Amino acid sequence: MATTRVARTAWEGGLQDGKGTVTFASSGIGDYQVSWPSRAEQPNGQTSPEELIAAAHSSCFSMALSHGLTQAGHPPTRLDTQAEVTFQPGTGITAVKLTVRGEVPGLDAAGFTEAAQDAKANCPVSQLMKGNVEVALDASLA
Repeated sequence: MATTRVARTAWEGGLQDGKGTVTFASSGIGDYQVSWPSRAEQPNGQTSPEELIAAAHSSCFSMALSHGLTQAGHPPTRLDTQAEVTFQPGTGITAVKLTVRGEVPGLDAAGFTEAAQDAKANCPVSQLMKGNVEVALDASLA
């Protein structure tokens, strides 16, 4: 069954001096402020498109890795995934780095790395980025 999720942004003003509110309409989890300075300078309590992409990628990758490990008979105890999305004003998103540390009973480091590489290749967010930006991976057991 296909699912559709909805977020919307209400923006006021120009790029440099404007501001917006991102609303997570599907889940109802809240509204978050966004602005150009939060994207290109310091966040100062606001979010950015790149932070939202990082959240999507870290959660998607974690789900894909958990599924792959479980299917292989090694359900994880814990996966801690960080996604870093680099934005260069004037150029765009230039890099993504996934860092994952896992607790997986009965699995060696090589098996974990292989499962993480597979999750990176098959996570829908990674697939969305394929051909657009290189996704680096640092995977190890905790």
